[in-house]
Amino acid sequence: MTSTAKPALVTATHPLDPLSPGEIAAASAILREARGLAPTARFVYIEAAEPEKSVVTGFSRGQDWDRCAAVMLRERAERRTYEAVVSLSRGEVVSWKEIPGVQPPITLEEFLACEALVQADPRWQEAMSKRGITDFSLTMVDPWASGYRGPEDDPAQRRLARPLTFVRSKPDDNGYARPVENVIVTVDLDTMDVLDVEDHGVVRLPPRPGNYDPAIAFETGNVPAFGQAREAAKPISITQPEGRTFTVDGHAVSWGPWRLRVGFTPREGLVLHDIGYLDRGTLRPVIHRASLSEMYVPYGDPGSTHWNKNVFDMGEYGLGVLANSLQLGCDCLGEIHYFDAWVNDQDGEALRLPNAICMHEEDFSIGWKHTDFRTEKGEVRRNRRLVVSFFATVGNYDYGFYWNLYLDGSIEFEVKLTGIISTGAVPPGEAPEYGTLVAPGLYGPNHQHFFNVRLDMRVDGDRNNLYELESSAAPMGEDNPYGNAWRQVKRQLTSESEAKRVINPLAGRSWLITSADRRNALGGEVGYKLEPGSNVLPFYQEGSQQFARGQFAMNHLWATPYTPGERFACGDYVAQNPGGAGLPAYTRGNRSLEDGDLVVWYTLGAHHVVRPEDWPVMPVTRVNLHLKPAGFFDGNPMLDLPPEPGSPHCHA
Repeated sequence: MTSTAKPALVTATHPLDPLSPGEIAAASAILREARGLAPTARFVYIEAAEPEKSVVTGFSRGQDWDRCAAVMLRERAERRTYEAVVSLSRGEVVSWKEIPGVQPPITLEEFLACEALVQADPRWQEAMSKRGITDFSLTMVDPWASGYRGPEDDPAQRRLARPLTFVRSKPDDNGYARPVENVIVTVDLDTMDVLDVEDHGVVRLPPRPGNYDPAIAFETGNVPAFGQAREAAKPISITQPEGRTFTVDGHAVSWGPWRLRVGFTPREGLVLHDIGYLDRGTLRPVIHRASLSEMYVPYGDPGSTHWNKNVFDMGEYGLGVLANSLQLGCDCLGEIHYFDAWVNDQDGEALRLPNAICMHEEDFSIGWKHTDFRTEKGEVRRNRRLVVSFFATVGNYDYGFYWNLYLDGSIEFEVKLTGIISTGAVPPGEAPEYGTLVAPGLYGPNHQHFFNVRLDMRVDGDRNNLYELESSAAPMGEDNPYGNAWRQVKRQLTSESEAKRVINPLAGRSWLITSADRRNALGGEVGYKLEPGSNVLPFYQEGSQQFARGQFAMNHLWATPYTPGERFACGDYVAQNPGGAGLPAYTRGNRSLEDGDLVVWYTLGAHHVVRPEDWPVMPVTRVNLHLKPAGFFDGNPMLDLPPEPGSPHCHA
């Protein structure tokens, strides 16, 4: 089907460029005219439709391609979800289809409308009055995703959220210090009706404020344990007097030996494309596409307010649309390059997120060093990393997502968790069984955070293989007479079922992705090794909705052959999904992984038994993974680094 609209001006210079504001507006205008969309058709996501891999890997500057936008819509009046592809090059709708029985993520429009809707409901007001809350303007209503509590949550029937309530004492107060326990609201987001208000019994609001803003924290007596504010530390100055080392051309980045492209989508946020290493004049590919595919936060408290908390912050909200605007001197330091991000509002117009992505260099201590004690001659080289990051605020929590590229050829993905814990109230004098008291009458429930990273690998070419590496002691005997020998054992994972693995740090377990076609100078395999950091498995049990919906977290490692439609660990539509989508469905056919276009999925787990020190705002905690070259180079790739020039920070 075609539109009568004039072809839109394509502003992108590369197939992987995110949509520009003009392209976003053009996509919605073409689709609105071609389909005769009513005002009740709300645009959930408008993003660049990434073309086939062959178009990307074979692309050269100035070459034409069909620039397309992928669109997700919710038609509220029809209670239907649609997907469309719009060609911006030709000004026409390429495809339009209904996706039956699913719910798209909660939109910003719905998120903001939910609070006033709930505050106006008489049943909710009655529940507040029972707790002595009369000024409803001081309440905070957070629209938590509904989960899947049973057939009544069938996504084909209703579009749901289940908001929770908190109370401020004044407009700038931290409302999470006063959770309204045992009140759960169910809202239909299509009709904007409050369907139900459950009240499981009054628990007194916690009495103490929980402010962290220094302008009011000491005024309200929030920090009695620490007295007055401490003396400020002497300043640390981060300067690069000759400017930054990296260069930026649109979304293409060059830094030292690294080449990559920086992308952004409304669901995933930051995406890295075409990551390659320039090795002695040859650009060698490492990863085709690196992204966070899902994040899941299941709570481990069976209380009325908490048992249903199991949120997929990416699939049920979208991390990109929740990105912070980063500011120089606070979130990032040094010589910084910012990328703005452009997403859409629900009318299909472009919405600017200024300074959404930060990119800068950091010194990273010693890269290599040796001192010859006989000659007293020493050589030392410092490592450095390129940091590409963004932060997203999802209600109470704040998450920083960092891709770090190092001069030694390694790549790190790191998540920094901070913000405010999700709180609950307990009667005075009681201690929670499934959480930790952080203030009188206030506790933080036990919970976990799981982050699944999707790595579309391209280690030195399009055909890769996957191996598991472990170390084991050799049995004592003729070959090991002293009982000290141990070896590394390598086993190829040849199918999707074999690649469902968990970590084993006691055996030094890691995974190796190798080229099926290249060998190094020593005749060995050319590869990159995935080294897990600290990790954990879920504690939810089979039969729970947490297990059904979050099965991806039951394995740390998954692997699949590349398939264009397989991008998310829990599938395309997570809201109200009863489970089984995503990786469990992708791997059901047990496809071969030998000599193929390989996608590796790795899940990081943050285990959060709350501490009093996590209140009222949580110090940063970190989880990460490393990709390290293993046979990719013929020796130390930092050997060619020159000594650091003289610096006032390095004293002889």
